[in-house]
Amino acid sequence: MKKLLLTPGPVAVSSEIMVEMAKPLIHHRTKEFEAIFERARNGLKHIFQTENEVFILAASGTGAMEGAIVNTLCAGDKVIAVNGGKFGERWGKIARAYKLEVNEIEVTWGKAVSPEIIEEKLDRDPSIKAVLMQASETSTGIKHPTEQIAAITSKRDDVLLIVDGITAVGVFPLPFDELGIDVLVGGSQKAFMLPPGLSFATMSEKAWKFNKTSNLPKFYLNFSDYLKSAKKNTTPWTPAVTLIIGLGKVIGDFLEEGMENIYRKRQVMSLATREALEAIDIDLFTTDEASPALTVGIAPEEIGAGKIISDLQNKYQMTVAGGQDDAKGKIFRVSHIGDIDRNDMVAFISALESTLASLGHNFTIGAGVSKVSEVLATA
Repeated sequence: MKKLLLTPGPVAVSSEIMVEMAKPLIHHRTKEFEAIFERARNGLKHIFQTENEVFILAASGTGAMEGAIVNTLCAGDKVIAVNGGKFGERWGKIARAYKLEVNEIEVTWGKAVSPEIIEEKLDRDPSIKAVLMQASETSTGIKHPTEQIAAITSKRDDVLLIVDGITAVGVFPLPFDELGIDVLVGGSQKAFMLPPGLSFATMSEKAWKFNKTSNLPKFYLNFSDYLKSAKKNTTPWTPAVTLIIGLGKVIGDFLEEGMENIYRKRQVMSLATREALEAIDIDLFTTDEASPALTVGIAPEEIGAGKIISDLQNKYQMTVAGGQDDAKGKIFRVSHIGDIDRNDMVAFISALESTLASLGHNFTIGAGVSKVSEVLATA
């Protein structure tokens, strides 16, 4: 039976990319590697929609998040952290580790933050230096209103907008330069369809001005060093050579397919899955705009998410993600990123229907498969 990895990170990696990364290792201080690196960095600029350098870090997405803070802010700076899930919570933890003063906006899980609240806080306290947020909160499936918040911060020369785009970049349009985002980070194990181990970060001209006065400690994650090295098509420290070779293949495939087509594919799979869940009487966890990176369903209370996840894994070889903290045992999360396609969504809904029926959930059998097939065929 085919195994399906349907978690929102790590994601399924195609055999073509795995073969590319299985080629004999090359040294990272050679013209051959520099040519691969140059194609990757230029491709990343296209995907991030920026003229600025996009750094390639040998770190998970959390490393890029930490780098975003230490390269722009100073000890004691006040920041707003949007906490609407596990990764919003992480912004606050990183900021506090570096002795920043955190003004946390707690958002109900499954809901989006209100731009008006952020604007009110910035108007009330002009000493706030940055807003830290997710474009797509992976733990809840919500899409935060990055564009509206960027419209607020871009008018202020003394406030940065620092965005975790780890399940956003490559999933839906997030034009860095056009929106006026100041720092945007991404990760390899999400829309870039690679194994974990790489993260990406880019900074605006405004962020580089902040960088000149930033006094937080930094060595491995010093973006000034990455900027100097990138111009020579290399990194200041040993890069993850194999992953960057894979990244070159991914970016080539992205550019060939076209980013608009990729965005459309993710959006359609997301829409079809959400409507299929509703057709089989599974409530959606996200009550505001959902991220097209994943769909989050609420398990029937009498069954629980753990049983659904376990049965999908053991009976159908499909791995989906569960909830965290208060949502643990209550929700299940299915990905629309990685090497998966429309047929995989139909297979997932079919397996989910069989699982729910065997566990006693009352619904019209076949309604979900019919709906997901209908939306995929017509959207």
